[in-house]
Amino acid sequence: MVIQEFSTTNSSASKILPMAAISATGPVAAIQGSVADFYSGKTVFITGGTGFMGKVLLEKLLRSCPGVLNIYLLIRPKRGQNAQERLQELLCSPLFDPLRKERPNDLSKVLPIEGDITQPELAISPTDRLLLSRTVNVVFHSAATVKFDEKLKLSVTINMLGTQRLVELCKRMSNLEALVHVSTAYCNCDRMEVKEVIYPPPIGPDQVVSVVEALDEDLVDSLTPKLIGNRPNTYTFTKALAECWLKDNKGDLPLVIVRPSIVLSSKDGPLKGWVDNWNGPTGIIAAAGKGFFRTMLCQKTKKADLVPVDTVINLMIVSAWRIAGAKTKEIPIYNCVTGQRKPITWNDFIGICFKYLRRHPLKEIMWYPDGSVTASKAVNTVNRCFLHWIPAYIMDSLVWLSGGKPIMIKVQNKLSKAADCLEYFTTQQWEFDDENVRALSQTLGEADKNEFCFDVVTIDWEKYLENYILGIRRFIFKEDASSIPKARKQISKLFMVYRVLQMVGVMITWHFLALRYAPLRRLWSNALRLLLRLATMLPFM
Repeated sequence: MVIQEFSTTNSSASKILPMAAISATGPVAAIQGSVADFYSGKTVFITGGTGFMGKVLLEKLLRSCPGVLNIYLLIRPKRGQNAQERLQELLCSPLFDPLRKERPNDLSKVLPIEGDITQPELAISPTDRLLLSRTVNVVFHSAATVKFDEKLKLSVTINMLGTQRLVELCKRMSNLEALVHVSTAYCNCDRMEVKEVIYPPPIGPDQVVSVVEALDEDLVDSLTPKLIGNRPNTYTFTKALAECWLKDNKGDLPLVIVRPSIVLSSKDGPLKGWVDNWNGPTGIIAAAGKGFFRTMLCQKTKKADLVPVDTVINLMIVSAWRIAGAKTKEIPIYNCVTGQRKPITWNDFIGICFKYLRRHPLKEIMWYPDGSVTASKAVNTVNRCFLHWIPAYIMDSLVWLSGGKPIMIKVQNKLSKAADCLEYFTTQQWEFDDENVRALSQTLGEADKNEFCFDVVTIDWEKYLENYILGIRRFIFKEDASSIPKARKQISKLFMVYRVLQMVGVMITWHFLALRYAPLRRLWSNALRLLLRLATMLPFM
């Protein structure tokens, strides 16, 4: 959402794929029991539990693994709230409403661990470290900075050093059965074909950490383009570094790596279409729905590798179950992607989103939801000027003159930055191998395949994207479904104005062309005479 090549085979890679293939038909799955049974009586520790994916993971564990004993969340005090207060705020999310109604006591299984992924020892107190080391059975590490334009120093601190500190803690956990590290399919975006193996980055992780720790932030910022090479941002770069470091330093930890592509809203229950952030395409689609984002650089025929968040979470939960039963020293890697078995192009994704933005319009939209997608940077720049910046300056000027607070230029600045970050992913295409994911699915019984479904073939893009738009409407903009009829009346009026202005624009363009070319002048004059004749005839029809 890099040119340098490396060998696609190494000692780990050569063993991972055969291991997955054997486990699909071997006896381990039959002995292992169901996924929910595995989590019965287990204690889970989650980093990144307050984030988008972390919330879905927490809800799914509570709902589908009712026997889970306790779930500890690493929570950093923030905005004057301590860890306990932030946990209570998290559990008030609509995502937990069904669970709160059906099994409210299960929410008491969730306990906060005050800490900070950016600090030594994760800033966890000695008492809590001892508690975790004695009780935790499964760890999910999803804490990360997902900002594409994050400064390298902070990105290394969170994505790299945070992972190292977590591993140190995990090595002291006497009952640990599984450690799931969440990476990204795009950590190897320097390759057009990405296997489920760990590729060495051009610079070793320890070297990068040494540079970042030794130099001040301004100097690191100036060196960042050279350090990340042809990768588009610090996020993908530091995720690749973390994988490489894990491969060399995991020791005997039962580690598995899950690599999702571009994560969108939930596909299934308890809330279809649930989304709570503006990351990735969601912010762009939301702005397009409001009518003030109308052009983007994109190769329409390229595949958009999008994946529902609950698909990723189900894979994470099952991968922990699998590594606990497999007892392998290798690192199973799972590319959680849709491009191989359920592809959708950017053109189809954008078209379906616009379709449902018009069918289920947002309230108080500024303009009719429409736009142009182009592969030309020059055309996109011109479109931005006329469709984004000029209207923003006009609107802010009018607001300022009326005594209000102008915001549209600031909004367009943020949208432009978000669009620039996405352009790398909307103008290229990758082939992500997912053989390990397919093999893992074959180890499940039918009940687990239904309850923890991560088979992307089951995605119906039309229905899924309709729920995605409804989710943006409900969970991002907090708009009730009862407001849709009124919003449809508004969008109908805007559509008429939009079409009239389009016709006026075409007529003005033809007029100026006709002034220069005699044949067009005659055509223009004939067209005007015809329109006048029709206008005089209308009252008598």
